[in-house]
Parts: sequence; structure tokens; C-alpha cells
Amino acid sequence: MNFHQLLQIAFVHRKKIFSITFFGTLFYVLFLTIVYPITFSSGISILPPEKNNTNGLSSLLQASEIIGMPNLNMSGANSQLYAEIIKSRTAAEYVVSKLKLRNYLNAETEEEASYKLMKLLSVEVTKEGIIEFSVPVSTSLFGRILSQSDSIRNLSASISNTYAEALDKINREKLSSKAKKARIYIEEQLKDIKTKLDTSENALMKFQTKNKTISLPEQMKASIEAAAKIKSEMISTEINLGLLSKNLNENNPSIISLHSKHEQLKDQLQKLESLNQDILLSFSDAPNLAAKLSSLVRDVKIFNEVYLMLQQQYFKEKIQENRDLPTVEVLDVAIPPEKASSPRIIFSTVLAAAFFALFSLLISVFQTKEIFKYLERKIKS
Repeated sequence: MNFHQLLQIAFVHRKKIFSITFFGTLFYVLFLTIVYPITFSSGISILPPEKNNTNGLSSLLQASEIIGMPNLNMSGANSQLYAEIIKSRTAAEYVVSKLKLRNYLNAETEEEASYKLMKLLSVEVTKEGIIEFSVPVSTSLFGRILSQSDSIRNLSASISNTYAEALDKINREKLSSKAKKARIYIEEQLKDIKTKLDTSENALMKFQTKNKTISLPEQMKASIEAAAKIKSEMISTEINLGLLSKNLNENNPSIISLHSKHEQLKDQLQKLESLNQDILLSFSDAPNLAAKLSSLVRDVKIFNEVYLMLQQQYFKEKIQENRDLPTVEVLDVAIPPEKASSPRIIFSTVLAAAFFALFSLLISVFQTKEIFKYLERKIKS
């Protein structure tokens, strides 16, 4: 059957085709506007996570996490990490619990409601790293008649905004947890260094009292201070290595870099110690006493510098652990949408009209063929 024949059939059965198309489309439109659930979706945009600018040991750990635990506070690829956190069951449970969505999602438990919400969630990361997400929510059947539109509009915005809260809460908890680990580690190091500092100071005081307070030449003092700085930096590097080694493996670039730095500092210290020996040899009056005194003075300076450094880091980690600042920056907050995302009345009406027109045409074609077959049988008989 060619196109010309189809036009002929359509013209002959035009009234039937028009009736089926008109009443079928009318029924479908009434179904969409009266019976079909109305769906609203309110989107929210979140800026990419910024690079961490703190100087604590926990920030060192975060900046070095190429292998091991994920870093929650770096930019770039971690926009995708934010997206995965939003998709997580933990975030869904927070939203379900706060907004009490179990009944709305028709779930027996909050866990079941969380999984249903996760399936509804739509998350996208733009090429600029901005995270956009939304959750479509629908009224029940006859939603327009029951006047549920306003409440569902508000619910769609609340769910998106609460998801942003969940992301911020999870992020702060993870950062606080890392800061807590660093703070506990630093506390242990502080106690150890404080004990060594007290011991060194007591030993120096006893030595000076016993030997009538021997002073050092200026050249020796300068050398000791330089050695003390190098040694304190070596101890600081060892402490950083101890913290990082709890979470990263030995092949991590940060671990390798710190090992290399430690070896360089060790070489510098050996050169300074050789210089000290040359100076002591020229200190002809009491070389043994001078050597002992220089060693004691150097130990006190080393442990004092390390102790001051650890105190600063300790308070930084303590502040990081206890701070309650938002870590997620919202670009566009979710607001109740004015238009429904579904059903799309005009688009659906056009499709329905085309479907019913095609359906009625096919019926007409089928009936025409049956009539021809019937006439052929009559002629043959």
C-alpha cells in the first residue's frame, strides 16, 4: 500500500479518525490534568571544594592523600568526590531522618526509605566542577484536586537543601576526625618532648652549677643555634612521617619526599658537628667541659624549639577539631519551583494526538483490507 492509498483511506474515514483522535486526546488530557500525579524538581548548585589553606598536621595529611583515605577538602577532581558523598546512603539517611520522609516514600523502615530516595536523586558535575543535583517529588493521584501542589513544591526544595546540609555535616565530621587523630598524636609527642626538655634543662643546670657556669664562645653559640634549628626540623619531619605513615604506604610521594628531606637535614647536621669539633679543638682551656656544655645547650635549644612548634600545631588541630564552620558553599539555593517538571501537558497532548490519529488510521486501513477481502470472496463465489 502506497502513500496515495493511505491518503484515500484517511479521507474516506476522516470522521472516524477525527472522532477517535479528538476524544482519545481529550480523555488523555483530562487524565493528565486531573488524575496523573504532578512532579516537581528543585535544583541546587554547590561550588567546588576549595584547597585547604591550614598549616596543621591534619592538613598535611589531607594534602598528601594520593593513596589511602580520600581528601575531602581539595578542589578539582574532588567535586566528583562531593557528588559521591551526596549519593551515599549516609546522606540519604540524614535527609530521610530530618524531613521524616518514611511515610511519603511509602517505606516500612528508614533504611528502605533511604534507598528509595537514593534512586530518585539526580547528581551532575559540570566541567567547571560545580555540583548540581535535585530530587523529583510527586503528588498522589488526583493531586490537583487534593491541592497537594504547594506542599510538594516546598518539599522538593527542602530535600535539595537538606542534601546540601548532609554534605556539609559529613565533610565537617571527616575533617574533625582527622584533626582529632592529629591532635591526639601531637599530645603524645608533646609529652615526650616536654620530658626530654625538662631532663635536658636539669642536666644543663646541674652541669653549670657544678662547673661554675662555663660560657661558650660566640662562634660556638652561633654554630649550636644553627645545629639546633636543623635538629628540631629533623624531629619535626620525623613527627610528620609518623603521622602520615599511619594512613599512607611507604611508596607514597609525600612519604618519599619527607624521607629525602630528613636525609638532607642529617647531612647538614653532620657538617655542622664537624665544624663544632674544629672549634672545640681551639678552645684549649677546657675542651672536654666545652664539649659537654655545648651538647647540653644544644639539646635544650632543640627540644625547646620542637616543643614550641608542637604547641602551635596542637592548638591549630584543636581549633580544627572543634570548629563549626560550614565547609560547603552553596551557589544557588533550592527554591520551590513554579512549574511542574511532569506531566508536560502540551508535549504530551501533541504526542497523544499523533498516537490516536495513527491508531485510528491503522484501524481504518485494517477495516478497508477486510472489506476488500470480503468483496473478493463474494465475487469468486
